[in-house]
Amino acid sequence: MTTNGVPEEKHTLITGGAGFIGSHLTERLLNTGERVVVIDDLSTGRLENLPKTNEEFKLRFIESDVTSCKDLDEIVAKSKYVYHLAAAVGVDLVVQSPIRTIETNLKSTEAILEAAAQKNTPILLPSSSEVYGKSSQEEFNEADDLLIGPPTLGRWSYACSKLMDEFLALAFYNERQLPVTVVRLFNTVGPRQTGRYGMVLPRFIESAKANEPIRVFGDGKQSRCFCDVHDTIEALIRLANCPEAYGNVFNIGSKEEVSILELANRVITITGSKSEVKLVPYDLAYDSGFEDMQRRRPSLNKLIEFTNFYPKTSLDDIIRSVAEIE
Repeated sequence: MTTNGVPEEKHTLITGGAGFIGSHLTERLLNTGERVVVIDDLSTGRLENLPKTNEEFKLRFIESDVTSCKDLDEIVAKSKYVYHLAAAVGVDLVVQSPIRTIETNLKSTEAILEAAAQKNTPILLPSSSEVYGKSSQEEFNEADDLLIGPPTLGRWSYACSKLMDEFLALAFYNERQLPVTVVRLFNTVGPRQTGRYGMVLPRFIESAKANEPIRVFGDGKQSRCFCDVHDTIEALIRLANCPEAYGNVFNIGSKEEVSILELANRVITITGSKSEVKLVPYDLAYDSGFEDMQRRRPSLNKLIEFTNFYPKTSLDDIIRSVAEIE
């Protein structure tokens, strides 16, 4: 496509680009000189997250959800790559608004895949470690069988909606040869993330800085691996630049495992807080019958094989970054 005889430079499209991960990706791409179009309905994202730039043509923001964006087909057609980050996020949102969670994840993914398929535009689709469900594996591998809880427990609606996103994306790859890459994110954390929807680390830090009790659900023995957002972004970009990744699923996360109780105590120590840890039974935090995953530790062998990248940021450094401690 040309404008006045000059080839028009293609942009990168980021849906959900005003959100936590999306805004960091937007900032990174702009800093490398790329043109970026962001589509975000600001339901969980914020305009303040987007970087300011003096070159207005480098960043275009469209306030809309993906399914209602009237120019979606044209925008995707002019994209050299699509990162589809628009999704319902956070345990609180999942539990409180299961219809919104399912519809947002399924409908927006179907719309963006259909648009991308028209011009065979490469697309990256983030999924979640939640799809591993109640698996008791020491370490989650992309080829593992998945064990999801029953539909009577709304807790699993998010996992199932993300898993259906994966099936749909890979169906587009197999049936229509759409160049699509699927990633399963494991607890990405960092600056700009809020505790508004139940995100554990910013919630802990907010309480610690206010010297208020830090509420840990259950017995606190459940463990997670927290990955710095900048490491996640590096992995996403490397996969986007790896055609061999098309049609594959990749874990992205850290392997530094920590119990939630230990995480709370580390936050208290690093921030110098006077907070105390308060254990809260799941039944008091969520509806009766809420199920949690006891461990969530990713295998990163496949990510390393395809990108030669391994996340490097330590948990203590992540806590300092989120807490804005030098």
